Amino acid sequence: MTVTAPTALRRDRLVRALDAANMPSLVAVLYQLTGDRTWLQDPYRPTRSRGMDDNDGGGFAPEVADIIRAAALDAITSGRPPALPSPTGDDLVEMISAAVGESVPPEFAEMVAEDMGFTHAPAPTQTPCDFSVVVIGAGVSGMLAAIKLQEAGIEHIVLEKNSDVGGGWFENTYPGAGVDTPSHLYSYSFAPRSWSTHFGKRDEVWQYLSDVAAEHDLRDRIRFDTEVDSAVYQPDTQSWTVTTMDGDTLTADIVITATGQLNRPKVPNIPGLDAFDGPIFHTAEWPDDLDLQGKRVAIVGTGASAMQVLPAIAETVGHATVFQRSPQWVASSDVYFEPIDDDVSYLMEAVPLYRLWYRVRLAWNFNDRVHPSLQVDPDWENPSRSINAINDAHRRVFTRYVEKELDGRPDLIEKSLPDYPPFGKRMLLDNGWYAALKRDNVTLVTEGVASIGPDSVVGSGGHVAEVDVVILATGFETHKLLSPIDIRGRSGVSIKDFWGPEDAHAHLGITVPDFPNLFLTCGPGTVLGHGGSYITIAECQVRYIVDLLRTMANNNIGSVECKPEVEQDYVRRHDDAHSRMIWTHQGMDNWYRNDAGRVVSTLPWRIVDYWNMTRHADLDDFDVESARR
Repeated sequence: MTVTAPTALRRDRLVRALDAANMPSLVAVLYQLTGDRTWLQDPYRPTRSRGMDDNDGGGFAPEVADIIRAAALDAITSGRPPALPSPTGDDLVEMISAAVGESVPPEFAEMVAEDMGFTHAPAPTQTPCDFSVVVIGAGVSGMLAAIKLQEAGIEHIVLEKNSDVGGGWFENTYPGAGVDTPSHLYSYSFAPRSWSTHFGKRDEVWQYLSDVAAEHDLRDRIRFDTEVDSAVYQPDTQSWTVTTMDGDTLTADIVITATGQLNRPKVPNIPGLDAFDGPIFHTAEWPDDLDLQGKRVAIVGTGASAMQVLPAIAETVGHATVFQRSPQWVASSDVYFEPIDDDVSYLMEAVPLYRLWYRVRLAWNFNDRVHPSLQVDPDWENPSRSINAINDAHRRVFTRYVEKELDGRPDLIEKSLPDYPPFGKRMLLDNGWYAALKRDNVTLVTEGVASIGPDSVVGSGGHVAEVDVVILATGFETHKLLSPIDIRGRSGVSIKDFWGPEDAHAHLGITVPDFPNLFLTCGPGTVLGHGGSYITIAECQVRYIVDLLRTMANNNIGSVECKPEVEQDYVRRHDDAHSRMIWTHQGMDNWYRNDAGRVVSTLPWRIVDYWNMTRHADLDDFDVESARR
C-alpha cells in the first residue's frame, strides 16, 4: 500500500484538506503510516459513533485534534512508506476497533484486509474454457458478473430489458430517488468514485454505474431492449435454451440471473384503480412530462420511495395527502443532506489510505454492527415494543428523534410512532420526511386505501381526498423472484412451481436443485435487512459463481447441480436463524416475509458470515457431470 508521493502534494492544500478530515479515519491512517502506538491510546482514541453518524470530530478536544492533524501532515509528506503497509489479523482488528471506538470481533480481519487491499486474491487469469454464459440483467449484479467473467476469460453475453445499464437506477427517476447507504459504501470495491454527496441521488448513482460500464466496455457485450421470456435446460447437451420476448433464441452452457428483487412494481388491487381520470402511476414508472405545480396529490404508502418523494415535491404541489397503513422507524444522519467537501475529496484522492479507512468505518457503522441487537431475547418482558434491551434502547433514541422533529405537533407524533420494534422493517433515513409532514399543505392519513374514484382517493377509515394525481409508492413484487421469466430445469418443472407462488429458496441464495448450471444473484434470502450495501453481497455471489465456473473449466465438468440435501440443510439453517430474529417477531408485517410468515427476502447472517460462506465454491455440494462436448 502506498500514498501519493510528497512531490505530488501541495502542503498548503493538504493542510486545508486535513481540517475537513474525519478524525477517527485520520487516526487510523496516522498509526498505519507511523507505527507509533501512541495514536491508539488516550487521548488520541476516538469515541464511539452515535448511531449512523459520521462522528467527524471523533470526540476530540480542539487542541487534541490539532495535534493529530499536525502529526498526520508530517507523516503524509515525509516521503517514508507506511510503517504498517499491510496490517492483517489482530493488528488490523485493533486498528479497526480504535477507528470505530468499540470492539470489533476478530473474524472481521480477513474480510476487511481483502477489501482494503492489504491481502490480495489471486490476480485474474484467463481460464481456458469452451463454455458460454448468458447473464440476464445489466443492473448492479449483471454488470459485476460481466466484469468478472471478462477477467476470467469466459465467453458471455448480457441480456437487458432496458435501453441502458443500471437496472433499478435506470428505471427509477422519481423526485428524491437516491441511496440510503453512504455513497462511498454503495460502490464496487474495485471502482471508487469522487462522490459529490454523502448519500448519492439517482442521477449520480446511475452515472457511476454508466461510467463503470464504459470503463470495462460492458456495452459491447450487452444486448439492450431484450427481455427474456424463458430459459429451458437441455440435459442431453448440458446447456440452456434462452428465448427472448421477441422470439430469438440463444444457447448457453450457463445462465446467471441478475434480475434483482426490486424490479417489478407491486400495484395493489384497489377498487376503482382504472377509473381515475388523472395521472396514476407507480413511483418506478414516473412520467417524464409530469407537472405537479399546484396539483392535489395523493401518495399511497409510506415506505422508502414515499419518504423520498414527499420532501422532493412538497414545495411544488398544491396539497399532498399521504395514506399510511403503518408508520416507519426513521433514523437521523448528520450528513444526509451534506455535500462532500472538495477538501475531503482531495484528501481521499491524495491519501488513498484515508479513503480506505473512511470506507471501513462506514461499513462497520452501516453493516454488521447492529446485527447482534436483532436477535430476540426469549426472556424479554416487553416483546410488543422491542426484542431485547439494546433494541429497547434503540426505540427510546428513535422515539426522541421523532418527538424532536415533530415538536409542537402531538397529532403527528401519535401518527408517526410505530407500535412494533425498531428494525422490524428496513430502517429508513430521514431525508426531510418529518419537516414535510409539518407543512400546511401536507396531510397524513393513518388509513390504507379502500377505493379510488374518478377524482378522489378513499381511505379505509372513510377519509376522502379529492386529488388530481395519484402516486403509488407501494413497493415491488419481492417474493416473485425471476418473474415473469419461465425457467425450467432438468425435470422440465418451472421454477415457479418448484418454489410455489412466494416461497423461493436456494442454497446460499445462489443455486437450486433440479436447475443445473443456473446461478442466481440477489436470490432468496440475500437482501440486507440489517443495513449496508447490497453491492457487497453481489460481490460475494459473483465471486462464488466465477470460482465455480473456473473449477468446471479446469476439470472438464459439463454440469453442476446443487444436491437437494445441501440446499435443504442450508434452508433449514436459514429459517432457524430467522426464527430467532426480529423479522419473524410476533405481529410484524414487512415485505421480507411471505403470507405464511417465512422470511423469503432477507439475509439472516452477518455480512462477514456470508462472505466466508461464499468465498469458495465446494464441488462436494453438487452433483457433477463430465462435459460431453
